[in-house]
Amino acid sequence: MKKLLASVFLLVLPFALMAQEPAKKIVKKAKQPTASRVEAKSTANQIAAGVMAAEAALSPAELAIAERVYQGKLPCELGAFVTLTADEKSPGYFDVHIKQQKYRMFPVVTSTGAIRLEDQKVGAVWLQLANKSMLMNQKLGQRLADECMSPDQAVVAQGLIKNPAPSILDAPAVIITK
Repeated sequence: MKKLLASVFLLVLPFALMAQEPAKKIVKKAKQPTASRVEAKSTANQIAAGVMAAEAALSPAELAIAERVYQGKLPCELGAFVTLTADEKSPGYFDVHIKQQKYRMFPVVTSTGAIRLEDQKVGAVWLQLANKSMLMNQKLGQRLADECMSPDQAVVAQGLIKNPAPSILDAPAVIITK
């Protein structure tokens, strides 16, 4: 019996001693990124910034279009106003405001020669013709503003009222030559 008690005592003793020692806190140190990882992340950020800057850069044709965009507060039909402001930090880009909405637009080359600004994220399009401009939301299929006119466009619109352009459906004029 003494041997049995001694065996149990020897088995229980280490556990009893461990319970009396204060528990050691296990603290893991956060791994510090290695120099190569920091350099790789920095390089990736620089490449991403370069790609964004390249996408934001406009072609000479787009910059030429931007020079012809009417700016300022343009009156539209039904008492609405659209305000176009050039972005001084990004040449060729415009801020277009109507009521509580704001769009960041850039020029797009068209086959017709019409001046077209787009905000591709929202789907907004500003079309500027010789006699009027309009703001549309292509995604919703809505015209947000129509008959917007700068003073120069108003002059052209008045001229078209007095002397309408010939329709493509009209018969061609006959020119008699001697």
